Amino acid sequence: MRSAVLFTLCAGMFLVQLDVTVVNVVLPTLGTQLHADLAGLQWVVDGYSVVLAALLLTGGALGDVLGHRRVVLAGLTVFGAASAACGLAQSAGWLVGARVAQGIGAALVLPGTLAVLTGTFRGRRERARALGIWAGTSALALPAGPLLGGALVTAVGWRPVFWLNVPIVAAAAVATLRLVPPDVRKPGRIDVPGAVSAAVALGAGVYAVIGGTIPVALLAVAAAVAFVVVERRSAQPMLPPALLRSPQTTGANVVSAAMNFVGLGSILVLTLYLQGVLRATPMNAAAGLLPLFVPLAVLGPVSGRLTARFGPLPPMLAGLVLGALGMLNLLRLAPSGGYAEVLPTLLGLGLGMGLLTAAVVTAAVDGAPAGRAGIAGGMNNAARQAGGALGVAVFGAVTGEPDAPVRFVHGLHLLGSLAAGLWLAGVVLAVVCTRRRGSRNPSVAAG
Repeated sequence: MRSAVLFTLCAGMFLVQLDVTVVNVVLPTLGTQLHADLAGLQWVVDGYSVVLAALLLTGGALGDVLGHRRVVLAGLTVFGAASAACGLAQSAGWLVGARVAQGIGAALVLPGTLAVLTGTFRGRRERARALGIWAGTSALALPAGPLLGGALVTAVGWRPVFWLNVPIVAAAAVATLRLVPPDVRKPGRIDVPGAVSAAVALGAGVYAVIGGTIPVALLAVAAAVAFVVVERRSAQPMLPPALLRSPQTTGANVVSAAMNFVGLGSILVLTLYLQGVLRATPMNAAAGLLPLFVPLAVLGPVSGRLTARFGPLPPMLAGLVLGALGMLNLLRLAPSGGYAEVLPTLLGLGLGMGLLTAAVVTAAVDGAPAGRAGIAGGMNNAARQAGGALGVAVFGAVTGEPDAPVRFVHGLHLLGSLAAGLWLAGVVLAVVCTRRRGSRNPSVAAG
């Protein structure tokens, strides 16, 4: 029974992750057919990930109050309807709006999968192994996304990229009804002011980076300050103070945000580099990204086993160093270069993120106080999605349009230095904040 539940949870996570990357290789085609500029294309990606990041904790809180299975089913329904709307889009604005609705659905689905998983697998070792399988399955969506998108846009166009979600949603809903038992609801209420201020802060922050407008940047700062004030005064805050006082959980969340900031930002600009500078077709660009995505998918379960045996710190350190080396390779790129020059970056990111993902989730959950594993996992997911949304905005803003190859490659050089420095700083943070293997963890003892 537990294996069947794990399979169902992995399927839900696969669906959410698939739509993070499936649009990347079709962005140039979308730009041409829907007359969208780079900012519009960034919002096709970020319209989904910003809302997902901003509402993840709210989705988790709704699951606690209403029951996670019920909220997951509602999320699947919203996600499926929004996917159909994406496939019918007649303009960039329509598509971005439908992507926002997809993000709402995904924010209801994702926390429930992790909450049920952490409640089903309670021991430290079995939880680490389950998280490794969960991370590997979700990572499998990353290579599947570009390959599927490239094949569909080459054969029949970009719209079926979104319509394909509808039967997957139906299958996931049936499996959830049959395999996931109803969970016990907890008394409480939703922190609406916290959810609204967090969503405004993140959305306005990303918009300010993409659009470069000072008033929107000030709105983002004001909303962030309001979020801090609201959380300090709330009787049931979205971010429980006990979690914020955990160095391991906080450090793991910062490393997770940095991981996706670099990872998802790099996927965007490297896709544009392959198609806009090297003139690869969508299918060839998708195939060219496999050295990044395949290690990421394959190493998820491996990282889970390593984490179960040695603790989260060794795979975190290895992943951060490999990723940093890969990003430094961007300094070698030239406008007249070829695929061989970018290959080490793809490999470094794939190996690094593959080792990191299960380890940082485990570190965040294991560092939480007793009874807080579910919300700790939700915080980690929110940190990763927020980091990814900001990464897409910042990386796209630094490189600009790929039709100016010299400027674009110069932007890649800057990003290589920035990203490598960020991940190497993560090495220091991981060493300082992460418990060594064998230290007692209250959340594990309680499980």
